Amino acid sequence: MKKLINTPEDVVDQALAGMIAAHPGYIRVEEPNIVVRMDAPRPGKVGVISGGGSGHEPMHGGFVGMGMLDAACPGAVFTSPVPDQMLAATKAVNGGAGVLHIVKNYTGDIMNFEIAAEMARDEGIEVTAVVIADDVAVKDSLYTAGRRGVGGTVLAEKIVGAAAEAGADIATVTALCQKVQDNVRSMGMALTSCTVPAAGKPTFELGDDEMEIGIGIHGEPGRTRMKLATADEITEMLAGPILDDLPFKAGDEVLAFVNGMGGTPLVELYIVFNKLAQICEARGVKITRSLVGNYITSLEMAGCSITLLKLDEELTKYWDAPVNTPALRWGV
Repeated sequence: MKKLINTPEDVVDQALAGMIAAHPGYIRVEEPNIVVRMDAPRPGKVGVISGGGSGHEPMHGGFVGMGMLDAACPGAVFTSPVPDQMLAATKAVNGGAGVLHIVKNYTGDIMNFEIAAEMARDEGIEVTAVVIADDVAVKDSLYTAGRRGVGGTVLAEKIVGAAAEAGADIATVTALCQKVQDNVRSMGMALTSCTVPAAGKPTFELGDDEMEIGIGIHGEPGRTRMKLATADEITEMLAGPILDDLPFKAGDEVLAFVNGMGGTPLVELYIVFNKLAQICEARGVKITRSLVGNYITSLEMAGCSITLLKLDEELTKYWDAPVNTPALRWGV
């Protein structure tokens, strides 16, 4: 195992310390290991929090800041955070207008967020939750009942965070998050496995001439393992099921998100985006907004995912709104 770490046990704590050192104007870290927006709580503002296992950076801690998340709960690598973290985050951002939990559809995340929400309600905090389940690759997986929550989570956090920043109430913010979930679809693939520091060996075995289509962000099996293909062929394998699932139709405007899994360079992601744009154009689907880069990763896994969000005027407005976080910034 070759990694820029000191000891596996200290990876998350030391990474959080590094985040504070790098972004002191954006975030603070409070016990028990929660990343909080520097100016939270803000009276009268709906709080927006999310969380999950570490190893997917910049999601979620890198998205804490103006126009996005108010707090994030990082668990151990590929391990759900605990209810105490989620409760602490909920209380840290509660400005009296309620708190929304954005939850990826993984069994541990859902269970622990539900426990935290009940504890927060017992303390008089209004809490709502929306589960993101946008992965079209499989119906169920090792860690989920139903579809996994993947790239759509990033888009939901940005759009919902902008609405909360603009002063929308808890019902509006929650409905908007559900609207994103209802209109977003994703699928990913892997060229290599990744290595969890505590395990010290690859999560799964993948031959030098093999790839996995439909992989999960924790290395969960996908639809099929097959011989390597070209970037254009891979893009067709991912884009087709996404476009067919909603289904997206001619005349739709979409946000196209090509995401790297951690070990894929931008030059390759743009090759994928180029083919995706051609596929969408052939179907009459218009890409009006885009995002390309490593935003929801799986440690050092090589591979990518594609996410398409069907846009309307409301979703476009909040996507375009200013955001200022360690990992996503524009309009400021």
